[in-house]
Amino acid sequence: MAQARAILAEFPVVDGHNDLPWALREQVTYDIDARDIAVDQSAHLHTDLARLRAGGVGAQFWSVYVRTDLTGDAAVSATLEQIDCVDQLIARYAGDLREARTAADMEQARAEGRIASLKGAEGGHSINNSLATLRALYALGVRYMTLTHNDNIAWADSATDEPGVGGLSAFGREVVREMNREGMLVDLSHVAATTMRAALDTTAAPVIFSHSSSRAVCDHPRNIPDDVLERLPANGGVAMATFVPKFVLQAAVDWTAAADDNLRAHGYHHLDTSPEAMKLHRAFEEATPRPVATVSTVADHLDHMREVAGVDHIGIGGDYDGTAFTPDGLGDVSGYPNLIAELVGRGWSRDDLAKLTWRNAVRVLGDAESVARDLQGSRGPSNATLQQLDG
Repeated sequence: MAQARAILAEFPVVDGHNDLPWALREQVTYDIDARDIAVDQSAHLHTDLARLRAGGVGAQFWSVYVRTDLTGDAAVSATLEQIDCVDQLIARYAGDLREARTAADMEQARAEGRIASLKGAEGGHSINNSLATLRALYALGVRYMTLTHNDNIAWADSATDEPGVGGLSAFGREVVREMNREGMLVDLSHVAATTMRAALDTTAAPVIFSHSSSRAVCDHPRNIPDDVLERLPANGGVAMATFVPKFVLQAAVDWTAAADDNLRAHGYHHLDTSPEAMKLHRAFEEATPRPVATVSTVADHLDHMREVAGVDHIGIGGDYDGTAFTPDGLGDVSGYPNLIAELVGRGWSRDDLAKLTWRNAVRVLGDAESVARDLQGSRGPSNATLQQLDG
């Protein structure tokens, strides 16, 4: 453990996805006084400042996710509220958090001993089919957008929905190109494998998977097939392994399907983490014991992803405060040292771990910035519409 902590002191974790803003929205309607992360929030949240520090987190992509039942202008407005929440957190906790919009900002935060704070949108419904809205989100600091969440949108297919446009439509490919021109990372977590492949065929910049693990290790559609992982070295992208038990442990996949059905049968959304929904979860778990993922389970994914994609193309995306359950040993944001210690025990070198935790994620953002500079020199913003391109 001492070796793991020493590595994290020099190369802290860049975590690809944390849903604290949505948890604050759902629990306290953004009343940060009621969930002051400067004090222990372990009764309510996976995340607070002390546990981020204990976990060796040096940079966090804060998700500005909104649910897919918010559509059109309502989705855009909710996304703006989520962005505002992150901005409030950065302003309030300026001694610990530093806004980061570039790879250089991330390095500066590390030098200052602060946690670089970036924003990631989760789902193309957040732009309401508008490339101008996409650019506006970039101007507000959003540095990646997951192309879909759990449901299809008009121009892209989700991993957890039925086939729609067959991956990306013509407008979907234009969204990818405009993200490249802006310098916004294309995030392929949540999308169908057909969408992953179409995005890789289209993009001029490296992609990321902000919170996805290996489908060969756990056969869940939210995970990444090997043929896609094999394309990351040529693309330059990074796949950030997630910790969500129902995505990393096969037995948990089956249990979660039954638990989700139980929530829906009682009138709750299957992603609801309110006290009432969690009470139902606990009662279900008492009757039907939950299969438990561990640190070793996540390490198995990282071992496989390193073998297939290479050590230069992997990272970490825990999905804290966006999941009801976590693996043993990774119960909250303080748990990353346990994972690094497990990997040390499996023979991962200091250089391998520095790439996993810090270097790869910083590099991929910097590479996206470089591509954007080149593209902006050759073409202006796209004003194409869904109607024009998809009919």
